[in-house]
Amino acid sequence: MRGSPFLIIRELMSRWIRRAMFVTLLGVYSYTLWLMLRITLEYIPIRSDVAFLAIKQDYVPMLHYRVAFFIHVFSAILVLPAGYTQFSKRMRSAYPALHRRMGWLYVLVTVILAAPSGLVIGFYSNGGPGSRVAFCLLAILWEVFTLIAVVKICRRQVVEHERWMLRSFALALSAITLRAWKVLLVWLFHPRPMDVYRIVAWLGWTLNLAIAEWLIYNRKHQKPRGKRPCQSESSF
Repeated sequence: MRGSPFLIIRELMSRWIRRAMFVTLLGVYSYTLWLMLRITLEYIPIRSDVAFLAIKQDYVPMLHYRVAFFIHVFSAILVLPAGYTQFSKRMRSAYPALHRRMGWLYVLVTVILAAPSGLVIGFYSNGGPGSRVAFCLLAILWEVFTLIAVVKICRRQVVEHERWMLRSFALALSAITLRAWKVLLVWLFHPRPMDVYRIVAWLGWTLNLAIAEWLIYNRKHQKPRGKRPCQSESSF
């Protein structure tokens, strides 16, 4: 077919670019998970005067705050790797049983542990009422989106399930993006600590959710394409 070598080369380059992007994103994600694990390990053995708790001494004496805080810290570290497995097409097709198990792990940890404990500690957030509203709203939406995703898959509405899981995981990623925005804002503008906290309380998850909605919108309105030369049956 005339011109087909150019189409083949273009498709091969496209595949290699996608794979390079996937490897890069996986590397960045793995590194951030390692950083999150290091933060979590600072609280082992259980201590209430280290890391973030060092600036929360007004609330540490309250038993319900301490319990909620440690539940949130130790459960959230399970959510991030479990959530990633839900969005790899290759993993879904090659290891469907693992996909299901990790999906249920994500759901149970989020619904029973991470989101409710996040709501409790959200009431005691730094930065005043605005920050408290932001973190409490984040916890509530995270819980609701995850439960809706479960309802959708139980009704065999796979596409809707994927959309709600994407929204849920976008909120879960706030554990990473909140810290990333904090570092970036301090590096660029050197604001006061409480001002940074008030900003990232909202920016840490609203932008994630906006990106998720953009992805959902694009996929919903994407025109189906025919199979191109050398197109693989599975992609990242």
